[in-house]
Amino acid sequence: MIVCVAVVGHQNNPLYLQSFTGSDDALKLHHIVHCSLDVIDERVNNPKRSASTLNETFLGLLYPTENYKVYGYLTNTKVKFIMVTTDLDVKDADVRSFFRKFHAAYVDAVCNPFHVPGKKITSNSFSERVGTIVRSFGPSMTL
Repeated sequence: MIVCVAVVGHQNNPLYLQSFTGSDDALKLHHIVHCSLDVIDERVNNPKRSASTLNETFLGLLYPTENYKVYGYLTNTKVKFIMVTTDLDVKDADVRSFFRKFHAAYVDAVCNPFHVPGKKITSNSFSERVGTIVRSFGPSMTL
């Protein structure tokens, strides 16, 4: 189950953060997302990256915690997508599919002529679309 998704700008400014838990874990999840930015920077700025991984946007599992797994995705414009999940046996293909859909929703949101680039995403339609994508993620996604 996905408990949090985030969009972080190229200057590590939060553009969108949504928690999908019923409890008051928002601050804890915000901290996990913030910590994952260091891991993303390490992977992106690693001089030992091979040619095949230079253009790879899916960063995979960033790090596991005791209760969560954190996955990352980096766009060509250096915008970062982060997903925090409680599922311990998630397939990379499912996560890639999730990030492709999430990226498409993000592109539609920022193509809105009323959206100011680099500012927080406040679109209700984006939030609804992200909620739909998150609810569709899971065991039923692989069928």
